[in-house]
Formats: sequence, C-alpha cells, structure tokens
Amino acid sequence: MRNIILLLALLLSVSLTAQPHGTDITLSTSTGDIYGTLLKPANVEKPQMVLLISGSGPTDRDGNNPMMSNNSLRMLAEQLHAAGIASVRFDKRGVAASVSAAPDEIDMRFDHYVDDVKAWIDMLVADGAYSSLTVAGHSEGALIATIAAQKPEVDRLILLAGAGTPADQTLRIQLAGQPSMIAEPAKLLLDSLAEGHTVRNVPPMLMSIFRPSVQPYMISWFQYDPAAELSKVSQPVLIVQGSTDIQVKSADADTLAAALPSAQVTHIEGMNHILKPAPADMTANVATYSDPELELHEDLMEVVLGFLQAD
Repeated sequence: MRNIILLLALLLSVSLTAQPHGTDITLSTSTGDIYGTLLKPANVEKPQMVLLISGSGPTDRDGNNPMMSNNSLRMLAEQLHAAGIASVRFDKRGVAASVSAAPDEIDMRFDHYVDDVKAWIDMLVADGAYSSLTVAGHSEGALIATIAAQKPEVDRLILLAGAGTPADQTLRIQLAGQPSMIAEPAKLLLDSLAEGHTVRNVPPMLMSIFRPSVQPYMISWFQYDPAAELSKVSQPVLIVQGSTDIQVKSADADTLAAALPSAQVTHIEGMNHILKPAPADMTANVATYSDPELELHEDLMEVVLGFLQAD
C-alpha cells in the first residue's frame, strides 16, 4: 500500500509540473502553409489571446535557431497559459516547419511577414473563441507587430526588445565597431540599400549579410521607421526593454515611447535580449542564448500580465 501511495504521489507531481502540450494550428497562404502552436487553457471559457511574433533570421516559434536554443518564446507562451491566457506562436515563412512557404530569397520582402501576421489576426478574430487579441512581437517581430497592430481588430500591442530606429541604422551601429576593412564597405553598402539601390559587387567577408539575393528584402525592411509606425497605433501599448540587452538598447525604448507618449514603458534591470537574466559581460550574456533551461527574467511576466489584465 505504501508503495502505491508513493507511486500515486509521484505521478501527481509529474502531472502538475509537466509542460503544457499545445495543439497544431496552420495558416494557409498562396505560397504554402505556415505552422504554429496553439496553447489554450482548458478551464477558461473565452480566454484572452496573445499572438507571439519571433525575431529576425531563422528564429523559430520557440525563440530558437539552428545555432542556439533558449526556448524564450516557448517559455513566454507557457507562462501565459499558466495565467489562463491563450497564445499562438508560429514559424515564420522560410523558417523551420514553414520553410516551404517562402518564395525564392530574391523575391522575399519584409511585407510578407507583415501580411502573414495580419492573416493570423483575421483567422483568430474569425474564430470567435477569444475575449481579446494582443499582438506581441520580439526584436524584429516588434516592428512586424507594430505595423500589423494598426488593424482595428487588435486590442493591445506588446513590444519586447524592439528597435526604435530603422534597421539600417541599427546595423550601422553594430558594424561600426568592426575593423575598418569591414566597417567601411559595410557603410557604403548600407548607404546604397537605404536609398533603395542594390549592390552587385559585395566584398567576400560581407557576403553572408549583404549577398545580392537578400538585398531586396533588406531594402523593403529599411523603409520602415519603428517610431513612425508606432505613432499610428491607437490601442494600449506596452514597451519592455532589458538593461543588459546587447542588441537593442534602452535608448530604443525611449525613442519608441517618445513616438507614442500614451505607451507604458518598462525597463527591466538585468534582462537581456532573449528576455533572460544576464550580466552586462558579453561572454556571460551570450552564453544565455544557448541555455534552454534558464528561465525568463523573474520580472517579465509580472509586467506583461499586469498590462494584459489591466482594465
């Protein structure tokens, strides 16, 4: 009997601590299906819905990429679920399970991502199963979220580690610290792309970033000013920025806040770009990008839930 009781206690403990299992959800587009995960609390009849948008490059629905795994967006979705809030997170076209939905790289544009989010919004609203819809974007996803949230169907907008200036300016800052043999040609490339002109001859050491096939995408991306786009949003907005973010700075959050004075702005001490606790030290900070067990910063969910649950 004692062994049975111990076994039952163990099983109960496992069931209480197990990660919630989401269900598959698919957005059909003219170029292929985009695959996502729906996490919906079973004990809430009509929960709030948060649509999560991942950052740049090959970042998948969980916040991971082929080189690094940190599970940041999966953890965010799971903590929303624990608070009785539904979420959808998805692999962008061209990424992970949605790789086949992307056109050829030379035909890819930033607006494809924006249009996809607008389509997710339309699908979730048409479902009628949710009391409200919040769009939450991380990093590059913050700009995508800002543009898509100009749709009246969106109730709230959350920007997590979002840049405050056009992407070419962010790249200029990041590349300016490189040796002159990289920084100087990179500046010339960025000047041309920002003016809408592609460059045929790219130095080999910059080919991975500025290869000709990706330049049309970069031109389409550079045309958007995050602050100008945010000024068009009429819904309640939460801007969250970490003090130890090595990719986006506190000044970016301040730039966004100046564009929309009604926005709620929160600076979280000791939170880095992937929403985890991290020191300012570069090596230790970067190490968190590959730690899938490290939890989100303890202050993040208090801020996010306070915003979502405010009247």
